[in-house]
Amino acid sequence: MNTTLPAPHAPVMVNEALAALALRADGCYVDATFGRGGHSRAILDRLGPQGRLWAIDRDPQAVAWGRANFSDARLTLLHGAFGQLQALLDAHAAPALDGVLMDLGVSSPQLDDAARGMSFRFDAPLDMRMDTSKGETAAQWLARADQGEIREVINDYGEERFAHAIAKAVVAARLEQGISSTGQLAALVASVVRTREPGKHPATRTFQALRIFINRELEELSLALPQAQSRLRAQGRLVVISFHSLEDRIVKRFMRDAAAPPQPPRKLPLRADQLPPPQMRLAGKAQRPTAAEIEANARARSAVLRAAIKLAEG
Repeated sequence: MNTTLPAPHAPVMVNEALAALALRADGCYVDATFGRGGHSRAILDRLGPQGRLWAIDRDPQAVAWGRANFSDARLTLLHGAFGQLQALLDAHAAPALDGVLMDLGVSSPQLDDAARGMSFRFDAPLDMRMDTSKGETAAQWLARADQGEIREVINDYGEERFAHAIAKAVVAARLEQGISSTGQLAALVASVVRTREPGKHPATRTFQALRIFINRELEELSLALPQAQSRLRAQGRLVVISFHSLEDRIVKRFMRDAAAPPQPPRKLPLRADQLPPPQMRLAGKAQRPTAAEIEANARARSAVLRAAIKLAEG
């Protein structure tokens, strides 16, 4: 593995993310999805000598690349899923934080490395794991899951209207030769999905669904959000960039609920001024990338940035 080459990945909405974090030169921050360090580098450029940044990534290749290409005493790189944010920070005695950034997009090196098996653009082993050191590959799961499970995953995580037909075809195909490569799966899906939006490959939704499921992406996000809120100091900021409607729905609901006053039992007679204050407040409206950024980086087109500010310690 070459860890010294330039990172072929353009971070999304960097300026908007930095503005939403309202960076302090001496602040303590977490980049919960390091990738190839684009956001981390931008944060470090704004921090002074006393500032600190903890960067987390579940991909061992990303962590190895970061350790080979970042030489900065203010940066601590941690290997793990951001759903373990609390434990990872506790293990390194991290203090209360001034900001947490989560960029939920899959990094370009993961998509562009054929060996990772995340893209139908290459014929490669059907892996799809972000952390290749543990867990079940997509090929292993497809070899054992029943038709109903496969249909449910493709329908729920890919919002694929042909999920039933795809699942049926997968089960039939594996009885003959198995499905061990991205090329086999892409061709199988293409034979079943006969209509798709212009310019979109028939297997796009299926590959997305399997990647989300294999990596427990929605579950990890649901775990990470309250942990990030808990680690923030008063006036600390949580900033999340999502790329998928299911992710954005989780983020939107979490921030909305945290910004609403806790609801007492229905029969408890309390006035509005007697209710506990909300835990957070929303920091403006959801933002999308500029037309110029989308033109320069097509992978930014579905990005949505949301931010919230913690109101009190605890």
